[in-house]
Amino acid sequence: MNRVELLSPVGNMDTLYQAIHNGADAIYLAGKKYGARKYSNNFTEEELTEAIKYSHLYGVKVYITVNTIIFESEVKEFLEYIGFLYQNKVDAIIMQDIGMMSIVKRIYPNIEIHASTQCHTTNKKTVQFLKNMGCTRVVMAREVSLEEINNIDVDIEKEIFIHGALCICYSGQCLFSALNGGRSANRGECVGACRLPYNLIRNDKNLNLENKYLLSTKDLNTIFNIEKILNSNITSLKIEGRMKSPQYVGYVTKLYRKAIDNYYNGKADLITKEELKNLKILYNREFTEGYLFNKQNIVNSNSPNHIGIPIGQVFKTNKKYIYIKLDDDLSQEDGIRFQCSNKGMIANRIYNSNMLLINKAHKNNICILDNKVNLKENDIVLKTLSQELTKEIDNYPQKQIPVSFNTRLFINNKLELTINDGENTITLYGDNIERAKNREVNRENITKCISKLGNTPFKLKKLIITKDENIFISLKSLNELRRKIVSELIELRKNPQRDTSRNVMPIFPKKEINTQSSKLNVLARTCEQIECCLDEGVDNIYIDDYNLYQKYKDNKNIYYRVNRIKEINVIKDDDNLLVGTLGDIEKYHKTNKLVGDYFLNVANSYTVNYLYSKNLNLTALSVELSYEQIKEITEKNNNIELIIYGTLELMALKYCPLKHNLNYCKECSSANDEFYLQDKFNNKYQLVHKNCTTYIMHSKKIDKIQEINLYQSLGIKNFRIDLFKESKNEVKDIIKKVREEQ
Repeated sequence: MNRVELLSPVGNMDTLYQAIHNGADAIYLAGKKYGARKYSNNFTEEELTEAIKYSHLYGVKVYITVNTIIFESEVKEFLEYIGFLYQNKVDAIIMQDIGMMSIVKRIYPNIEIHASTQCHTTNKKTVQFLKNMGCTRVVMAREVSLEEINNIDVDIEKEIFIHGALCICYSGQCLFSALNGGRSANRGECVGACRLPYNLIRNDKNLNLENKYLLSTKDLNTIFNIEKILNSNITSLKIEGRMKSPQYVGYVTKLYRKAIDNYYNGKADLITKEELKNLKILYNREFTEGYLFNKQNIVNSNSPNHIGIPIGQVFKTNKKYIYIKLDDDLSQEDGIRFQCSNKGMIANRIYNSNMLLINKAHKNNICILDNKVNLKENDIVLKTLSQELTKEIDNYPQKQIPVSFNTRLFINNKLELTINDGENTITLYGDNIERAKNREVNRENITKCISKLGNTPFKLKKLIITKDENIFISLKSLNELRRKIVSELIELRKNPQRDTSRNVMPIFPKKEINTQSSKLNVLARTCEQIECCLDEGVDNIYIDDYNLYQKYKDNKNIYYRVNRIKEINVIKDDDNLLVGTLGDIEKYHKTNKLVGDYFLNVANSYTVNYLYSKNLNLTALSVELSYEQIKEITEKNNNIELIIYGTLELMALKYCPLKHNLNYCKECSSANDEFYLQDKFNNKYQLVHKNCTTYIMHSKKIDKIQEINLYQSLGIKNFRIDLFKESKNEVKDIIKKVREEQ
């Protein structure tokens, strides 16, 4: 039986120690750039070198996240960084950008690439695409069920998230942060738009829901289903939390290590009530088993924050004090939050009912706190930080590596000492063995010397002594040889022998510059819009409704926009397709005429070239790029499409806010109601439903029509309009404006 890997997050060196010594088989972390958690502490190159060596010393694998999209201007520096990681013998790099995957694999053929969850890996065809690229592992999308994963029979390692924060949007498909907050989720800069409050609007009426956090997910917790996971075809179990505390990472790692080991050892124990309580104190937004087990209860609309555990009730307040009836213990320096007022504080001073200072107040008693937060009303008390738990977690035992020694001591031969750690074997020779003249060195003396492993990371598993009788050797010499061989094993473990050869940087053939006349392409959603585009003679029309596509497909310039989440139609070999996933490219690139959609997150010319090699003769650039970034790409390849007007999709959700909050299924309803999310700035984002997927549309239209001449000067020939609810006359006006600029 292949044992599953436990993979823990690391944001700094303290967290690294917690993860390793609490039982992680592997860790994932990032440098200061290119990681999808930009606001974690992350590691300098010097710290990365230290982290890799320390992890390898303890037999823990190291995966480095370089899973952002890469801009053209960054490619040289990015590849130098990959070279640094490769020379430092990381075990794998985690990537999203397929252009960079293609070039990295050509330069470093022996490097292990894990495809990030940002690759939107939801099905077999996407997994196959990534395997064909040379990836050795895929991180499955959080929306995929365990049953679906088990049915993916591609020979590649599969990794899943088992604990921690969830994203409400399909990973790699979120533009909410970039187009509203100016910080790209595809660049590790997410503003957390899903953690903000929203009103739910039906037509023009605010439904005034009591709970406003309509997109804020609970935290994933699968520990009670660990047996089902371990019986699956999954290779690695991943804990989320590179921005969490070292104590959080250490404790979560420890609990899953225990549950996994108990399973393999035939024990039924998973987690105690006290351990679950500690998990909640460390961090939780309530727990869910997630889509892995087809659960729909993934949102906590009450709060986007850590809620801890309830420990009591405020029954009286005044300007100086807060009076609490406790249902659980409260210790000095614990952190608490008052649920209704959402005010928080540290319990620096605790008084008993006689106003005497105490270190700890016990359950079922009354305690009094200083009213540092000006609390005015009775409230529920939540514990969000436990100093006792923190101290307990920080007092973790050091991991020890079992080693075996074999020593041979024969008269007139050199002392021979061999050490083995299960993977490495080292043999060293010491001084000559002599016949004892007075006092012999016996087995007890030898055992005592060899067993002195003290402050090393090793523990003695087995010692074999083969010797002549009546021998003598200096015990100092024996101790020195032990120290030397242990030191060499430490260095060997820190610096494993690997082939780090590389190829010369390959030169991609420069694609022939596109000299065609300027073209206008339009995404149309209604018959009226399609008819108008045909009348106006637009060059290509993309249609996202398959029935409408079938109606108009006899026109050679009509394309069907394949549903990137759940395709239910039978696509034929002669269908023209607008594709937005790697899986659709894998499935259709040999049989259909393809254009790439902006959901492919194309941010550099290497990605354009790679997609061209997969028969995508035209690819839309990422809508997150600036003019300068677009210019840098077009200097190498101008056979691209630029969206210059329209309403874009910000998120794609498996979760349905309407069903969850209103028990209303838009998919099944005959009503023509329109639903919106409204933020605190009164921006309204329409919810669109298709094939039981919720799409959140932008509240604003992008409009670069007046900049067309600028982009034409870069050599761009294909411009695209994304229509949404525009009328026939509005469509005509938009096309007219574009044509005037072209």
